[in-house]
Amino acid sequence: MLGRRGVLGEPLQALVGLKFWSTHAGIVVAMLFVSAPYTVNAARIGFEAVDPRLEKIARTLGLGPWRTFAQITLPLARSNIMTGVTLTYARSISEFGSVVILAYYPMTAPVKIYELFLRFGLDQAASASVLLLVVSLALFLILRAISRGTPPRENR
Repeated sequence: MLGRRGVLGEPLQALVGLKFWSTHAGIVVAMLFVSAPYTVNAARIGFEAVDPRLEKIARTLGLGPWRTFAQITLPLARSNIMTGVTLTYARSISEFGSVVILAYYPMTAPVKIYELFLRFGLDQAASASVLLLVVSLALFLILRAISRGTPPRENR
């Protein structure tokens, strides 16, 4: 769809100069294509868990719909949204198939690990895999710390 002769790829290249094959934009689109549903589903579950009575009370106290969303709904669904973001990150960082098809170059870590395996064998690929694992673990810990954050404050 976004390739050189794809339904969207060819017109976007001709009209706007935007191309997805062998670019960073292609990598992002490929990763989001397979990973975004994790955030969407987690956010949906979080928004459904918010008690509608709280939103109605906020509205009766004078908050408009956008302020109610920003001050009530979003903070209450925050942990679910951050869980979805973390799952999306995890799925994206490991994406191989769609990235290798749409944007082999510039290489992402899984594509580079695959190339190292093909060229030099398991030892080189294992070293790169361990590095990816350490970086991913560090980023998971950072995302977890951000997702904990501070709980929504209570108005007293």
